[in-house]
Amino acid sequence: MKILFITDNFPPEHNAIANRVWEMARYWVAWGHEVTVITCAPNFPRGELFPGYRNRWWQWEERDGIRVLRVKTYMAPNRGVVRRTLDFLSFGFMATLAGWCVKRPDVVTATSPQFFSAVAGWLVSVGKWRPFVFELGDLWPASVRAVGAVRQGMVIRLVEKLELFLYRRSARVLALTEYFKQDLVERGIAEDKVAVVYNGLEPSRFELAGQPPEVFSYRPRIVVGYIGTHGMAHRLDNLLDAAERLDPDAVGILMLGDGAERPRLLERAERMNLRNLRMEGPVPAREVARWWAAVDVALVHLRDDPVMKTVAPTKLLEAIVLGKPVVLVAPEGEASGLLAEVDCGVHVPPEDPDALAAVLERISRDPEQLARWAENARAAAPRFYMERCAERVLEVYEGVRS
Repeated sequence: MKILFITDNFPPEHNAIANRVWEMARYWVAWGHEVTVITCAPNFPRGELFPGYRNRWWQWEERDGIRVLRVKTYMAPNRGVVRRTLDFLSFGFMATLAGWCVKRPDVVTATSPQFFSAVAGWLVSVGKWRPFVFELGDLWPASVRAVGAVRQGMVIRLVEKLELFLYRRSARVLALTEYFKQDLVERGIAEDKVAVVYNGLEPSRFELAGQPPEVFSYRPRIVVGYIGTHGMAHRLDNLLDAAERLDPDAVGILMLGDGAERPRLLERAERMNLRNLRMEGPVPAREVARWWAAVDVALVHLRDDPVMKTVAPTKLLEAIVLGKPVVLVAPEGEASGLLAEVDCGVHVPPEDPDALAAVLERISRDPEQLARWAENARAAAPRFYMERCAERVLEVYEGVRS
C-alpha cells in the first residue's frame, strides 16, 4: 500500500507528533508498504532551522526507508498567535501543492495539531481522488482556547465549522482518546466513522545509553521528574509552588525540556532559590533515557481546563512504558481514568500546590507503594507499544482502501 502522510513535525524534531509518525512509518516500511511524508524543514519549537538544513521550496530525503519531502514555510517559535498562525497556514498551503505533485497514493492521512495539516490532507485527497483519514491528535481549536491563546469569535466559529466539515468528509477519523470520539459523536459525527487508537511508544527509544546523571549533589528520598514541554497547557507554576512547600531532603524535582513558558519559569525559579529543584534545557533524544533512569517518579502535569479532561498525554504513556510510578496532575477525565485502570500512580487535582506537595511528601515515605505501581506499569506497557499502534492504524487504512 502507498501511504501519503502530511505532518508539520517530523524528526529530527522531537515531540509527540514527530515521534508517532516516524515510528509508525518505520513499521509500515518494514512490512513492505511505501510511505511518503510531506513536512517542513525542522525548526520546532524555537522556529530556528536545525543544523544541516535549509528552508528550501522543495527537498527530498530518505529516513529509515521513508521518503520525506520538505517544503518551504514561514517559521516562527512555538508561542504567540499571529506568527504561529502564519507558520501553520504557510505549511498547509505548501503541503497541499506538494501533495498534488507527488505520486498518487492509496490513502492520504494527516495529523492534528496543527489543524491546517488536516486541511491540506483533505485537499490533496480530493485532488488525487483518494480516501482521506483524519488523525485527531487534539480537539483543535478547542485546545487553543483552553490555553488562552485565542478567544471565542467569528474566526474561531468559522474554523470550528471547517473542522466539522473535515470530519464529515474524511473516510475515517482516528481519535487518540475515547473522549475525542465522544466529543465528535455528540457533535453529529457517525460513531462508526471514528476509530480510537491510543498513541504508542517505541520501547527501544528508552534503552539506556550510559550512566544516569546525578540530579542533585545530595540524595533526597525520591526524585520526581517532569520531562517534556514547558507550555501554556501545563501551568507549571503549580509545580514551583509545590516545590517551595516541600522538604528538600524528602523530594527533589527535576524539570527537563523546552517550551514557550520555560524562560519565565526559569527566571521565577531562580528568584525563589529552590534547593530541591533542578531545571535543565532540552537534551538530544538519545540522552532522554539517561535522565528518565535518574527519576524515581514521573510527573504528568496539565492545567485546570475542561479540554484537558479529553487528553491522554504522551508523557503518561511514556511513564507506563518505562515502568515508572506516576503522579498525574490534571482534571479528572481520560488520563485519570487510564491511570486508575493501570493502577500505576496517584491522581492530584490541578493547580493545587498544597495537594501536590502533600501527595509527594506522602509517597516519598512509601517505597512499597511505589514498587507496586512500577510493577503494574511494566505489566501494562505492551498495550502501548508502537508496533501495536501501527498495526491498528494500518487496519484502518486497509479498510478505507478496499
